[in-house]
Amino acid sequence: MVLSYRGTNQKLGESLHLGKVKTEQIKNLGKELVKRFPEKFSRDFDENKHMVDKLTEGTTTRVRNKVAGYITRTISSAFSASSENESEDELIV
Repeated sequence: MVLSYRGTNQKLGESLHLGKVKTEQIKNLGKELVKRFPEKFSRDFDENKHMVDKLTEGTTTRVRNKVAGYITRTISSAFSASSENESEDELIV
């Protein structure tokens, strides 16, 4: 399955703004990719970058890197949080 980033629901008369990458769009795309393919992502940015490139269609290099960075950051923070919880459990015992 390939996700498309550049789909627009533009009405007649609306102007198309190019060049701005919306943070919300990056987060939504990153969350959707992790939700659909959780086993394909890790804490390594380069691996995530290649996976985002394979799984998406029509993304620019900048968007791909931002999405891969967001995924890497969220997975790393989740891993750190789970490691901290495990070490706290060991201290309590």
